[in-house]
Amino acid sequence: MENSTEVTWFILLGLTNNPHLKLPLFITFLLIYTITLAGNLGMFLLILLDYRLHTPMYIFLSNLSLVDFCYSSTITPNVIAGLLTEDKIMSYNACASQMFFFSTFANVENYLLVSMAYDRYVAVCKPLRYATTMTTNVCACIVIGCYIFGILNAAICTVDALSLSFCETNVVHHFFCDVLAVMIVSCSERHVNELVLIYAASFNIFCALLFILISYMFIFTNILKMHSAAGYRKALSTCASHFTAVSIFYGTVTFMYVQPSSSHSMDIDKISSVFYTMVIPMLNPLVYSLKNKDVKSAFTKIVVKSR
Repeated sequence: MENSTEVTWFILLGLTNNPHLKLPLFITFLLIYTITLAGNLGMFLLILLDYRLHTPMYIFLSNLSLVDFCYSSTITPNVIAGLLTEDKIMSYNACASQMFFFSTFANVENYLLVSMAYDRYVAVCKPLRYATTMTTNVCACIVIGCYIFGILNAAICTVDALSLSFCETNVVHHFFCDVLAVMIVSCSERHVNELVLIYAASFNIFCALLFILISYMFIFTNILKMHSAAGYRKALSTCASHFTAVSIFYGTVTFMYVQPSSSHSMDIDKISSVFYTMVIPMLNPLVYSLKNKDVKSAFTKIVVKSR
């Protein structure tokens, strides 16, 4: 890749050039990142320390929190530092690393949400088989598989983007090294590379979303057949948090990729990217903890012990 490029660094234009917006954005993003760190690391440690939460659902949730922390940390600190110092330069290697790690964690989150949908399907539709189906070893294999496929997919996308030549311009119209934004500044023919990226991303998102929708179709069908009001409420509460997280994540992704070409622009991409790189990682621990009695109980127990 070094032989095919003359560019050794990129200039990221960032979110805005308006000096009056930089301080408010800095304060807003710093607050969001602080809540993201506290929420996700807190959720991860809470599940790790409380043996009552060592169940399949919380194993997936702990990894989701870890991934949210990691992929937010791949982007947000650089954005915050850029708003404060106005340093818009990123080296070629740093850009490649950011592209790879962000793509890895985003893909792992995609696969984890699918795994959690399967877990909820077994819990609601096959409750008597749940303990034998979702064993610790099975959960560990699923989680490891999520990370392996996430890394492989990210490697394909990163190599696909950086196999292009960069020689005419190094100005990236984004606030981080997004794969598509970097590919646009290439001076070589990129049509095939863009198709590879679009097909790979579309395949992953479509298959994941299809699997989740089918799982919830069976879940809701099973819930409607329940005659017990208590069982009905328990089944709904079991799936509510995951369904909310899925709606937020895939809703944002769908908004980005189904826009008409006439209205699609890098400015809209930036706004959407702020949501899924910074806001979603902050929301997930809140979604899973606000109405979760087990999490509240574990948190209360730790607080009482610390006194």
